Amino acid sequence: MRDIVRAGILGASGYTGADLVRLLSTHTGVSIDLMTANSHAGKPMAEVYPHLGGLDLPDLVKWEDADWSNLDVVFCGLPHGTTQDIIATLPDKVKVVDLSADFRLRNPETYAEWYGHEHRAPHLQDSAVYGLSELNREDIHRARLVACPGCYPTAVLLALVPLAQRRAIRSEDLIVDAKSGATGAGRAVKEATLFCEVAEGLHPYSVSRHRHSPEIEQEVGAAFGTAVNVNFTPHLVPMNRGELVTCYVKLEEGIKVSDLRAALDEQYRDEPFVRVLPEGAVPATRHVRGSNFCLIGVFADRIPGRAIVIATIDNLVKGSSGQAIQNMNLMFGLPESMGLEQQPLFP
Repeated sequence: MRDIVRAGILGASGYTGADLVRLLSTHTGVSIDLMTANSHAGKPMAEVYPHLGGLDLPDLVKWEDADWSNLDVVFCGLPHGTTQDIIATLPDKVKVVDLSADFRLRNPETYAEWYGHEHRAPHLQDSAVYGLSELNREDIHRARLVACPGCYPTAVLLALVPLAQRRAIRSEDLIVDAKSGATGAGRAVKEATLFCEVAEGLHPYSVSRHRHSPEIEQEVGAAFGTAVNVNFTPHLVPMNRGELVTCYVKLEEGIKVSDLRAALDEQYRDEPFVRVLPEGAVPATRHVRGSNFCLIGVFADRIPGRAIVIATIDNLVKGSSGQAIQNMNLMFGLPESMGLEQQPLFP
């Protein structure tokens, strides 16, 4: 392991790219040596994001002009479909933390079905490690290519996978009601995320067809050891950042709600970023804003034999850039919480 990890950021002008820069600016083990943004090539980062103007950063360049030779790791914050071609051209010595969806789904046919085109780097898929840090730590440490989970799957899987692995809940009739801030849609201008379309209202989107559905089913199914269907519906909330998922589950016979909380406590008691709340405490997005934390609460449903598990994260940090840095720390043998010690911003 070298003293300083030299990093590049692909897609640095997006929201996740900006949060990567914000978080890495306090990381004493990393230097940012390359940033790409084809639509802003030639500009300093301060021109795109004035709040980052006080940092010593390289100017933005086109990815085609990037020099990879001196880099140790590349963070890929590009749209799905773009990353596959670029990663395939990188030197083998460069490790990759991919924030896109390009390597999350293990079955290339499933990827093609949900993302509308064939996988263009299937030879790399088998080597990609699913980057849910708390549940896949050892494989991430040995990986060259880590596929960071989507923001919704991060919250859902942290809440449900330990319960599925312990057979505390049943594999059928899993329902997830999810809500996210507008930054989850990215920075590109879209009619659906204009202020007048988002403010003062709440609406579901991608009903029964959200691309995170197969990712959630893949990982929850692996935890159960059988294929599952998850009823997943996301909603857009008129806030900038934050995410909350409410998971409705059936208890296995003989299992009590207190057993679910005990199982999650056992799983996460030594984790730096996942906190299981005491009985009666309700997770809220304002309690994790700007941080890499995930808060989980467990409640009895008024319907016998059912429970409600609620998890909240900041979609841009634990749901994206923070988790990417957590994975990079694992890949390079750095302290896992390095660069991620920021406490939530409240109110």
